[in-house]
Amino acid sequence: MLALQGDVPEHLRALEAAGAAPVAVRRPEELDRIGGLVIPGGESTTLWRLSVAFDMLDPLRKFIGEGLPAFGSCAGMIMLADRLTDGVAGQQTYGGIDMTVRRNAFGRQVDSFERDITLAGLDSYGDSDSYGDSDSCGDSDSCGDSDSCGDSDSCGDSDTRNANGDDPADPFRAVFIRAPWVEQIGPGVSILGTDQGTGRIVAVRQGQLIATAFHPELTPDRRIHQLFVDIVKDNT
Repeated sequence: MLALQGDVPEHLRALEAAGAAPVAVRRPEELDRIGGLVIPGGESTTLWRLSVAFDMLDPLRKFIGEGLPAFGSCAGMIMLADRLTDGVAGQQTYGGIDMTVRRNAFGRQVDSFERDITLAGLDSYGDSDSYGDSDSCGDSDSCGDSDSCGDSDSCGDSDTRNANGDDPADPFRAVFIRAPWVEQIGPGVSILGTDQGTGRIVAVRQGQLIATAFHPELTPDRRIHQLFVDIVKDNT
């Protein structure tokens, strides 16, 4: 758990509920003892500047580039983006996901909102083969709507519930706070979710990297954290 800034305690509790034993990291030498990294929501420019101040920017780029599983929410999504459309002068990211992200795309703090979204890929915890490329799950028509996985006949029965009692087919109550969105993805990126109000991409996966524009740590729904924990387990 990257603990430089942001909603660290909320993520720690969510990870524990998903069966992980998370630790907070702030220094480069601490990265050797982790199997995955959560990058919390907060403020992306602050996170970038603190990463520079704590000598974490280049080590994190290196670890993520070499295959360290990572999950970023809100500002964490921005930090995992290879490209930004509206970053401040000189702003840098860790990168890793072949996507272009727009900061604060949904508006300012007063424009924060909650909305149910349908997510793809949550019934394949840890399975990068199923959701690791855009051919299998790369557009919202095939994976982002309720028709593909929204009825009880196809994937909504009790057998699909995880250890926390969550069904992958259930809508996810997403909390958007000064949220970004994804404007463009590369061929290796899978769309896990879109905001039905705007049609914008708000959740993606590329291999062992996951990013959401919203804050799953602020809800009792642990499906996204469970997905990430299982990815980390599969990678160790």
